[in-house]
Amino acid sequence: MVTVVTTDAFQSIISETGIPVVIDFWASWCGPCRSFASVIDRLAEEFEGRIYFGKINVDDEPKLAEKFRVMSIPTVGIFSGGELKETLVGSRGYQDMVNLLELYLI
Repeated sequence: MVTVVTTDAFQSIISETGIPVVIDFWASWCGPCRSFASVIDRLAEEFEGRIYFGKINVDDEPKLAEKFRVMSIPTVGIFSGGELKETLVGSRGYQDMVNLLELYLI
């Protein structure tokens, strides 16, 4: 399951979940974001219980987008131990994402 993340909940999600966190920065008007959403949904199913997946709408949460210098969307932030470990800009394929995320489970 992919959770809608707000500014109020963000810090507790990245620091208290105890598992890696993937945050998809997106917007409803962004075509590539809408197509990438299906990849994120599939990944959330595949990694359920092992990786937390959240979405941040940059129009609804501009301060978070600014904090992480999101200039293009979709942008994915991968957090572990409460810290940003990696940022991916642009849409990615399912298998590319699986290969990358498996590195965070070792």
